[in-house]
Amino acid sequence: MTLEEIASTIEGVILTGNGTLEIEKAIATDLMSDVLAFAEPGVLLITGLHSPQAVRTAMVVGIPAVLFVRKKDIPENIVNLAKECNIAVLATNLSMFETCGRLFLKGLKPIRRG
Repeated sequence: MTLEEIASTIEGVILTGNGTLEIEKAIATDLMSDVLAFAEPGVLLITGLHSPQAVRTAMVVGIPAVLFVRKKDIPENIVNLAKECNIAVLATNLSMFETCGRLFLKGLKPIRRG
């Protein structure tokens, strides 16, 4: 799915980044330790952690896009950091559960552990 398709599916917005970026898999968590332990480069990070730490963790792992749930008003410092790190940022007012469900039904795959 492209970021544009993802944003449309979740009634969200792209705050920064390339809408044509293709994403095949996602990880959903508020624990950045889980991202460091289980995520793969190239996945979409879905999180409710509205903090620069989410962007920094994405940068370390090689995640090209972060989707913030439960709030569309993402602080400017997060968006600016994402621009500096060349990481796309999306936002939606939907819950993490509904966001993941909609994206799964549209074909976005989960990461597999082990």
